[in-house]
Amino acid sequence: MTATTLGALLRGQARRTPAAPLLRFTGTTLDYATVDRVSEQLGHVLAGRGVGHGDRVALMLPNGLEYPLAWLALAKLGAIAVPVNVGYRSADLAHVLEDSGARTAIATSELAERIRTVAPDLQIADWPELEPSIAAAPTTPLPAPGDEDPLLNLQYTSGTTGLPKACMLSHGYWLNIAERCGELFELEPGDVCLTAQPFTYMDPQWMTAAMIACGGVLEILPRFSASTFWRSVADSGATVTYLIGTMPLLLLRQPEDPVEREHRLRLVVCSGIVPELHAEFERRWNVPWREAYGMTETGVDLAAERGDRESVGSGSIGRPVPGKQARIVDADDRPLPDGEVGELVVRGGAMMRGYWNRPQETARTIRDGWLHTGDLATRREDGRFWLVGRLKDMIRRGGENVAAAEVEAVLATHPDVATAAVVGVPDALRGEEVKAVVQRRDGAAVTAAELHAHAGERLAPFKVPRYWSFAETLPRTPSERIAKHLLDREPGDAWDARAEAAR
Repeated sequence: MTATTLGALLRGQARRTPAAPLLRFTGTTLDYATVDRVSEQLGHVLAGRGVGHGDRVALMLPNGLEYPLAWLALAKLGAIAVPVNVGYRSADLAHVLEDSGARTAIATSELAERIRTVAPDLQIADWPELEPSIAAAPTTPLPAPGDEDPLLNLQYTSGTTGLPKACMLSHGYWLNIAERCGELFELEPGDVCLTAQPFTYMDPQWMTAAMIACGGVLEILPRFSASTFWRSVADSGATVTYLIGTMPLLLLRQPEDPVEREHRLRLVVCSGIVPELHAEFERRWNVPWREAYGMTETGVDLAAERGDRESVGSGSIGRPVPGKQARIVDADDRPLPDGEVGELVVRGGAMMRGYWNRPQETARTIRDGWLHTGDLATRREDGRFWLVGRLKDMIRRGGENVAAAEVEAVLATHPDVATAAVVGVPDALRGEEVKAVVQRRDGAAVTAAELHAHAGERLAPFKVPRYWSFAETLPRTPSERIAKHLLDREPGDAWDARAEAAR
């Protein structure tokens, strides 16, 4: 890959394959030449409104063609995109706009009104109002950004432990992740990558870059729908896709349908595959599923290769991808031998420049060139890594460490559980007790006692939750992870296994 900016990458591919499709959304297709031209024109429109190199521009747009066009326009202009989740309301929206220092926002008419309520002085480019200006704008290439590797995104993390903070991501970061994902997915011209995640999250953005790099097509869904996902896969001719969070479990809960196997997929890459269900995923959908590990801060770090059958059901997150190094360290940053549990740290490739306006947090996270992930993991002699839990997601119960992720994985195997979150609650005797908050599958009536027995059959006694409660839905971060900081960390009126046993 010789391009040094995302804009240059697009221009080069548009010269080579101008008529090849690049973006598809609900029946509309834009080829490479059109995406290149329209993003150039939008860049000129924004420049005419005073947006220049290094200016932050908030993008608050739902899934569609508008978001990638705006992102690519900012890349060519040398401005910095600030993705804003369309679900944000007053508090989180105000935080991102103020913290980023955005001067301009691009939004739909409805979302523009929401922005005005918290940032009345912000210049807002209402997308429908932009369209006539875009059509009339010049198509000449915008001047290349002057920096050697300019910033492209202030990408706000999910904020599971507090207010979101922005990772400074450069053009080089996106080009690197496109190259690494091209290797992981074995991408080639004509591949179709399907995305159902919100475009303000990482995945559709790196998928856009990866498709441009290989000459492929990005099929954009309006949103994730478990009931229609496989029909979309079949209709789009998708060859690869990436899933996260609870998506696989929600798909598994759907009634089996022959359309699920009527597809061209050759690979599904997923983060957080439940080991006990891994083989079932492959059987049901007749396609290899492979684990990948990465962070907003680091891009893609570890992955299982497509041909790695040994990884199926193992729970391994794979080995470091080319250009990356990973190791396990103790609390004093000393490397640990294989088999011992410690913090996973990574380095190499293109990673974030740091956290925007947070030098102290940057220094705590990146030490001696190694980025501390906050994940507890272990490495085995064959070079594969396994996640154990989060440093801040470990429950200390009477001298024993309980990894919330391990308990959650067991609960996910129950057929009546849609998803579950496990947290620690204060306890005077043991320091902490384990609490599970469960979202039942639609129509299910599983009881706390039944889930307690299910967990007790599969976990050591000290790992089995004492407290059980149910929720219609669980709060989510923009990346579709469960926002545990919003869950009640007190027993409350939860079902108490110990009290029940004492009766």
